[in-house]
Amino acid sequence: MPMASPPDFDTLTFADIARLADADRLPPVDRWHPDHCGDSEMRIARDGTWFHQGSPIGRAAMVRAFSRILRREPDGGYVLVTPVEKLDIAVEDAPFVAVEMKAEGEGRDTTLAFRLNTGEVVTAGPDHPLRFEEHDDGPHPYVRVRGGLDALVSRAIYYDLAERALAGNDTPPGVWSAGAFFPLQPE
Repeated sequence: MPMASPPDFDTLTFADIARLADADRLPPVDRWHPDHCGDSEMRIARDGTWFHQGSPIGRAAMVRAFSRILRREPDGGYVLVTPVEKLDIAVEDAPFVAVEMKAEGEGRDTTLAFRLNTGEVVTAGPDHPLRFEEHDDGPHPYVRVRGGLDALVSRAIYYDLAERALAGNDTPPGVWSAGAFFPLQPE
């Protein structure tokens, strides 16, 4: 059965986003512990492009399918895992990229939802914190997706988050989402 296309993020209400997140049943990759089988010959570039043997994977449904069996290992590495095999996958930065953001509410009552490059939606909050890390090329914002997997927040969304933080009255500057405060200061 083919995987359904992700819905149009612009038309979703926050209630729709919550229902989608609740209904998204991911495989139990945390319970699968097969023997390591080797290298998948796959790589996820910093911009979120998935590659196999050096060529980009052009089918969005294929990327979505692989993203659902992605797991972060205790040693910090990444694997694609099924009940019978586990294959290494190289990840240049974060395995996902937050490409769109939707905001509802003001100040402490704000809720921020993100659409990822895979079509998945995540609402920032206590279970999906935002964090900002300092890198050689400046701060990089991330949102936790699941099980140690993060999404790099795109530069355009980062500027929107910075604008929201500077417009607020919080010290240090930061943003609120789902009752949690996330300072803009890099860790």
